Amino acid sequence: MTESPSAPSGPGRPKDPAKREAILAAAKVLFLSNGYEGSSMETIAAEAGVSKLTLYSHFKDKEALFGAAVKATCETRLPRKLFALADGCSIEQVLLDIGHAFQELVNSPESIGLHRVMVAMATQNPALSRMFFDAGPQRLLVDLEQLLIQADESDMLKIPEPMRAAEHFCSLIKGAAHFRLLIGYADLPSAEEAEKHVQDCIALFMRAYGAG
Repeated sequence: MTESPSAPSGPGRPKDPAKREAILAAAKVLFLSNGYEGSSMETIAAEAGVSKLTLYSHFKDKEALFGAAVKATCETRLPRKLFALADGCSIEQVLLDIGHAFQELVNSPESIGLHRVMVAMATQNPALSRMFFDAGPQRLLVDLEQLLIQADESDMLKIPEPMRAAEHFCSLIKGAAHFRLLIGYADLPSAEEAEKHVQDCIALFMRAYGAG
C-alpha cells in the first residue's frame, strides 16, 4: 500500500529496510529500461510502491539513488567476503572465485545495461560518470588492491604495484567478450567457455605475479 505524502518523516524516524530495498529494485529496473534521464523520482516511487516523501527520506536526489543502485548491484554479485584472505587458503582459489563472480557481474544484463546508460550519459553528465565509477568499478579495484597487498605481505604473490595488478586482473577477466556484449555483437559465452576463460586468466595472472 502506498504511503500518504503527509506521513511524518525526518532524521528521528527509523527507515524501513524493506522499503529501501524496494526502491533500489525499482530504480535498477527503470534506469535500465528507461535510461537515467527517462527515470524520474516520481516513477521510481510509484514502481516501488512508496510515496515520494519516503523515497527522499532514503535518497536525497536521483544521483544518490543511482549511485546506491550501482553499489547494490555490485555488492550482490561481488560480496565483500570473496576478498577475505583466511589462514591456510589458496590465493589461486580466492582469485578464481573472484574471477568467476566478476565475469558474471560484468557480463550480466544489469551491468551491460548500466554501461550502455553511462556511455550515453558520458558527455552530458560527467559528474554522474564519476559517481558510477566510484560506486562500482573503483570499489572493486580498491577491494582487490587490498587483497593483493595482503597476498604480497604473506609471500603468496609478488606484487610491487597492487593497484596496477588489480587493473590487470579486471582487464584480463573482461577480455574481448565483454566488449562484444556491450556493442551487441555476440551473445553470452557458454558456461564451458566462461569457465575456461577465467581459468586461463588466473593462470596467466599467477605466472605474472606468483611468488614461486
